[in-house]
Amino acid sequence: MKRSLARQNWLLAIAVVSLAAFPLVFVRGEFSGSDGQAEAAIQNSHPTYQPWLKPLFEPASPEIESLLFATQAAIGAGVIGYVIGLYKGRSHRDK
Repeated sequence: MKRSLARQNWLLAIAVVSLAAFPLVFVRGEFSGSDGQAEAAIQNSHPTYQPWLKPLFEPASPEIESLLFATQAAIGAGVIGYVIGLYKGRSHRDK
């Protein structure tokens, strides 16, 4: 039973790594966010459009913007991991 579970875990890990690596290896071109594309599409369809609101904070460079986005994702993953671990620990304790 343990050997089968370990093999299944390894296969899942290989699948996750493969899914993450596939676009980096086989998809060529520039990777950019959809914000710039949406802005260009709006300008093309409605050239006189004026935004209703302005951003509260504008990062100084794209690198800082990426850092803030990655930090936000890491915090979210940490919270989700904590909650999963909490419930797993509670169910393990109750057994």
